[in-house]
Amino acid sequence: MINLPNITEASKSLFIAYAEDAGNWGGNPLVGGNVGDAPADKGNLTQLKKAGLVRTEIEEGNAWLFFTTLGKAYATQLGIEI
Repeated sequence: MINLPNITEASKSLFIAYAEDAGNWGGNPLVGGNVGDAPADKGNLTQLKKAGLVRTEIEEGNAWLFFTTLGKAYATQLGIEI
C-alpha cells in the first residue's frame, strides 16, 4: 500500500476517470478529451498535480496528462492498469 496524499473524493473520481481512459490515449490522456471538461475539474486536476499523482504537458495547444510513479502505483492499488 502507498501513502496517498490527502485528496477530495471529487479529485479521486477524476483521477479514476483519467486512469480508466488512459488506454484510449496510449497511456497519456488528453485533458478535456473524454474526461475533465467540467469547470470544477480544473481545481481537481490541480489538486492531483499538487499531490504528485499526475503532471501535464502542453503540445501543439493540447494539454496531455502523464501519470507519475506515485500515480501509477495509486492506480494499481485501485485495480486500474495504466
